[in-house]
Amino acid sequence: MSVVITTYNQPGPLELVLWGYAAQTVPPHEVIVADDGSGAETRALVDRLRRETGLPLVHVWHADRGFRKTEILNRAIVASTGDYLLFTDGDCIPRRDLVEVHLREADWGHFLSGGYLKLPESVTRAITVEDVREGRAADAGWLRSRGWQPGRHALRLTGSARLAGVMDRLTPTAPTWNGHNASGWKEDIVAVNGYDLDMEYGGLDRALGERLENHGVRGLQIRFRAPVLHLHHERPYADPAKVKRNREFRGHIRREGIVRSPRGLAELEPASELLVIR
Repeated sequence: MSVVITTYNQPGPLELVLWGYAAQTVPPHEVIVADDGSGAETRALVDRLRRETGLPLVHVWHADRGFRKTEILNRAIVASTGDYLLFTDGDCIPRRDLVEVHLREADWGHFLSGGYLKLPESVTRAITVEDVREGRAADAGWLRSRGWQPGRHALRLTGSARLAGVMDRLTPTAPTWNGHNASGWKEDIVAVNGYDLDMEYGGLDRALGERLENHGVRGLQIRFRAPVLHLHHERPYADPAKVKRNREFRGHIRREGIVRSPRGLAELEPASELLVIR
């Protein structure tokens, strides 16, 4: 498995996330930081954690020319060497068994739709590297002691694998390709031409999943078996007009049964300001 983590100028959360992958029960083959133009602080962090964690870290970076998440994701796919790819964000701390569960549940002809829990700002600020390394950050009791009030969402951090499996079968929520926690076979992702270069923030991940479905690759729900913890942050890049445009584009994908993105992996152009550091 290659884990692909997107980031943009959030070195603090990214450090917690990378330590989360260093503490996995089953280590990933490689971890790729898909960096949409962060500054020098992020590069220094990745270089340091490559030494400190022992993770096989790959830093894929291009210059900051606005929101180009789909492009850096496609370049990370090109750089990946794993047969199976897990996609997540640089503000989502994995539970210690996340990689293990995704690998165990991986199945030909399917992609996996994992879950997430949003943490409030106060709890986000309380989490340290040591909490992540020791697994406390994904413990419901520990999070409650720090002020987390999850209500029914606490079930997503159940310690019972059997209960989590039952909840995944019973949940009415459809499996979707989510940027925070989804995985699939690299050959399937390449077959649908990866992420669409013309899509900006808002539904760009779902669109990939919808094209996978049109290709005959069905989603499987593992939101209770494979959760991540989403750290609090603002979204200054959110634009309602672009979200609306993406929603209309996704409707076109579903209506027309589109499989291949018209501008995706195959249409990537050579980039003079691209770095791939292993």
